[in-house]
Amino acid sequence: MPAVNRQLTLEDISEHVRAHIGEWLAEQSLAKPPAVYEIELRERMIRVEEELKNQRELMKQGFDLMEKRFESVDKRFEAVEKRFETVDKRFESMIVENHRRFEAMDKRFENLTKRIDRLIIWSLGIAMGTGSLIVTTLKLLL
Repeated sequence: MPAVNRQLTLEDISEHVRAHIGEWLAEQSLAKPPAVYEIELRERMIRVEEELKNQRELMKQGFDLMEKRFESVDKRFEAVEKRFETVDKRFESMIVENHRRFEAMDKRFENLTKRIDRLIIWSLGIAMGTGSLIVTTLKLLL
């Protein structure tokens, strides 16, 4: 009989422990009842959702700042492109001006060449004429 009493006592003890272990652990704050745990879990989910919302807002602000920066860089590139266009126009106008000046110089050289050609012809003519006159005069006089 003592073994039966002992068995009943162990069963009673195990049932008693199972029935009250949640309360004892909750008192020692080692485990929380399901209702408290669920409330804490919901609060934690709410905090996580709020943090995710804040992170989304921060990311959106970062993207907006990057977009503004890209726009400013784009404006700088447009300004540089305009400067290059003005430099290109300046070079084109300089090329046209140089071409005009070279054509004017070419005309001056052509005119100078014509004048020199005429001078050579006249000089040769005068030299031949003078030489002929001298030869003729010497033949007549001698």
